[in-house]
Formats: sequence, structure tokens, C-alpha cells
Amino acid sequence: MQIVSYNVNGIRAAISKGLLNWMEQRKADVYCFQETKAEQSQVDTKPFELLGYNHYWFSAHKKGYSGVAIFSKLKPDLVEYGFGNENFDNEGRIIRADFGNVSVISVYIPSGSSGDERQSYKMVWLDHFHQYINKLKLQKQQLIICGDYNICHQAIDIHDPISNKNSSGFLPEERDWLSSFLDSGFIDSFRRFNPGPHQYSWWTFRQNSRERNKGWRIDYCMVHENLGEKLIASGIHADIVHSDHCPVWVEIS
Repeated sequence: MQIVSYNVNGIRAAISKGLLNWMEQRKADVYCFQETKAEQSQVDTKPFELLGYNHYWFSAHKKGYSGVAIFSKLKPDLVEYGFGNENFDNEGRIIRADFGNVSVISVYIPSGSSGDERQSYKMVWLDHFHQYINKLKLQKQQLIICGDYNICHQAIDIHDPISNKNSSGFLPEERDWLSSFLDSGFIDSFRRFNPGPHQYSWWTFRQNSRERNKGWRIDYCMVHENLGEKLIASGIHADIVHSDHCPVWVEIS
């Protein structure tokens, strides 16, 4: 199973930049999309279906904002939309698809970069998310949680850790949360195979950051340790440019 996670920064914009052609070439089994910024009814889904994909969308109540989706060759046994908590689900940030014993989640963790209020919301959201995953693990131990986590874990994951030490996405409390999440039984699949520096998944549009590779690694394919022996490979498609993010991927036997 090959799973690709991609914050498309607006799926309609990404389609106009060649997303479908790339998907046809890439031929992943599952795509986890984030920041779709659209409802299913606003997108012509027939081309995706012609490529053989079943598709499931969970959109925000606010138009043109947030949203996640899962596209898969294999039809899931079950799809769960959101947490089941309206206080968190109105922003459309989590969707889960079950394939036999394996559960794949597409998640779009909030950003706190717009100010203190959203940063506080982000920390509350992270606590709720971790509680949700801990409960889910009692039922579904073979979890693959892909998405935009909006957190760089270590200094190696950000181009300038010193100047960004007080920036949302690299705050000590966020990094501590991600450490505790990994310690609860998850593997950062990319780092299992790629220990080197200067490998990122998001670049600001400003100051030619992408051309200069001044980026952040904030997109992850987290795999439950029960699947550790089945990990084959994981990587980043840094050359794919439909978005300010690029796709990340994991392959499991």
C-alpha cells in the first residue's frame, strides 16, 4: 500500500495546476488531502473516478476554508467523518477510512500563526486529538495518520531554528506535544528512512523561499509501531509544486 499525504492549498487550484496528471503518473493507492477549501459539490469528481478512485470529503462549515479528504483505489469498509464533536468538527479537519485491520487518517491540524487566540485553540485541539487517538487505538491498532501537523518536530526539520524559536509551529510546547505523541506509539516514517537535513514539505511564498529551500517539515505520515516491521519506504516529493506544500508518502507491505 502506497499512501500519499498532500496539503493542496485548495484542491480546485491544484487541479488547475496539473494535480490529476500527477496523480495518474504517481498511482498511489491512497491520497490523504488537506486544506481542500471546497465541498465535493464544487469539484468535478468524474476525472478522479476515471482514475479509479473512491473519494470521501469532510469540509468546513466556512466556505473556502480548511477541509480534508481521502481518495482510495480500494473501497473502505468504513469512513468516519470528524470527531463527532461539533465544537471541533465545524472546521473539517479529520477523516478516517478503514481498510480491513488498517485505518488511514487524513488530518489537518490548526495553525496558530494568526495570533494568540488561534494558538490557544491549536493547543486545545492537539490535546483533544491525542485523546481521540488514544481511544481509537483500543479498537484500531494499525493506524496510519497522515497530514499537515503544522509543527516542526526537531531543529533539523526547519531551515532556521534559531530565528524561529518563538514562531508558531516551532514553539517548545508544540514540539513537546509531538514528542509525546510519538512516544505514545507512533513512528515518524520519513525519519525512519531519511535522517539527513534540508528536507522540507512547506515553504512560504515570500522571498523565493522554495527556490532557496528555506522550508519547514510539517507534513507527516505517522505509523503506529504495530506496523513498524511492514514499513518499506517513506519520502517527500519536493519537486511537486501544485501548492505551497509538497506531497509526502509512505509505503507499507
